Formats: sequence, C-alpha cells, structure tokens
Amino acid sequence: MNKVKLTLLFVLVVVMAACKQKNSMSTENDKSIFPKGEKASADYFTGTAWVKNLVPDDTTYNTIISDVVFEPGARNNWHKHPSGQILIVTAGVGYYQEKEKSIQLLYKGDVIRIAPNVVHWHGASRDSEFTHIAINPNTENGVVEWMQPVSDEEYNSYK
Repeated sequence: MNKVKLTLLFVLVVVMAACKQKNSMSTENDKSIFPKGEKASADYFTGTAWVKNLVPDDTTYNTIISDVVFEPGARNNWHKHPSGQILIVTAGVGYYQEKEKSIQLLYKGDVIRIAPNVVHWHGASRDSEFTHIAINPNTENGVVEWMQPVSDEEYNSYK
C-alpha cells in the first residue's frame, strides 16, 4: 500500500475511534469530536480559533493532521500548501475560498481537496462555529506558506 493510502486509512481509523469514544460519553449539545487545542496564532488567524494536532509530522507518514475549531467570524489568512491539503468538515457552517474564485459554503460532512500551491483561506461563517480536520500530506515538501489576512471586505463578499 502506498504512503497516501496508508495515511488516509490512518486518518479514517483515528476519526472513527474518536467518534465512537465521543458518542459513548457525550450529550447531544457537544459538537466537537476532539477537545479544543491551543489557541491559534493571531499572526495567521483573524478572530479566535484553536488547533489540536492529532498526528504530528514524522518520517513514516510525512503528514500533519489537525482538528481546527473556529468561533463565528474567525478565519485563517490566505495561504498555500506545497503538497496540497484535505479538509474534512466535522461541525458547523464555514467558508472556503480560492484566490480569484467565489466563497463556497461548507457543511458537516463536506470534504475539500485543495491542490498543491493553490492560494486559499477557510473559516467559520458569520454566525456559526466551524470545525474541520486538516490533513497536510507530504510534509517533506514543506507544510504551509502564510500570506496576508483575509480582509473584512473579502470575508463579507459571500452572498
């Protein structure tokens, strides 16, 4: 089995185990599979967000997998990934936008595959918390190149 298939299988097992554990000990009001992580850096995020690393980078998988929780209105800066990124939406309503394209609305269960070096941003909608799992593969090529913040005008352009 190649590295990508092994990584995706690993992600599936981690998410399924977390869902099973969470379902056995949660109430209906709980939205997150994982507890909130560390507060995200204001250097790369507007508003409040938390990042919990689920799978740290290593030389076996060369992949970082994180759970990211955004408060309503929070978003990350424009950025790109040398090897692309996969987002799996697990709760709430969010936005995703590639440079020069319209904002897409995201819902629980959506999966976004972002090609290598595509400039984009993602975050919560104005009135909903938003959570996704971010998969950054092939980290030996680099992880992320951060750019300028998403302006209020850009963020509010969703119709």
